[in-house]
Amino acid sequence: MAKSTDSAPSASDKPKRSLFSRAPKDGAKKKDKKPGRLKQMVDIFKMTRRHDPMVTWIMLGAFFGLILVSLLVSLLIPPHSWINGLLIGIPLGLLAALLLMSRRAERAAYAQIEGKPGAAGAALSSLKKGWIVEEQPAAVNPRTQDVVFRAIGKAGIVLVTEGPSTRIKGLVDAERRRLGRILPNVAITVIETGKDEGQVPIAKLTKKMNKLKGELTKVEVAAVNKRISSMGNKLPIPKGIDPYKARPDRKAARGR
Repeated sequence: MAKSTDSAPSASDKPKRSLFSRAPKDGAKKKDKKPGRLKQMVDIFKMTRRHDPMVTWIMLGAFFGLILVSLLVSLLIPPHSWINGLLIGIPLGLLAALLLMSRRAERAAYAQIEGKPGAAGAALSSLKKGWIVEEQPAAVNPRTQDVVFRAIGKAGIVLVTEGPSTRIKGLVDAERRRLGRILPNVAITVIETGKDEGQVPIAKLTKKMNKLKGELTKVEVAAVNKRISSMGNKLPIPKGIDPYKARPDRKAARGR
């Protein structure tokens, strides 16, 4: 009996998968899932609008206002072309709207962290070049969650506090004495953050620090930072550990 020619194909007859048809690696998947610039801007706008409902009307006012001004100017100046007014006004209007959204978004971001532990440290991380900001606090009271952050710049040493003025005073005084023993000629400025009288809101912290009068050169700033780093931190706060969960090493404090 003749064998049927319609036999099932063997494994060797199956088409081989091309090297280019392999499933993408995890890294490629993650890369594809990265949000684009437009989506990021939309997310920022939504976040800003939740905390600042007027941002939509402000952006629209800036956009159409600049277009209107550009049209009026183009109609008054030869060749009196309204098309030129639109070509100039639309990009300027978009730019103005985006700049306003950026400023409002920054305010909204600060409003979200205002009053929360670590807010001052988060604000310090946005300081521009010229400042050396330590990730970990210089002093912490684990019981009350009062914190003192330290930054070094041309204005000298700046201690930024979180906590009530009356309660934070002890931590600040202890840190000033500690720094004064090794850096007696370096200016130490204290800035208290918060909403109470005499305190600086988180949103205005970086602006306040950048206005401080410069007293040190770039080389002196590096030397001060090196001297403080060699002194070490009096609290055992390992990098990556929540500073508010840290507890002093009592055995080390007793010299054991």
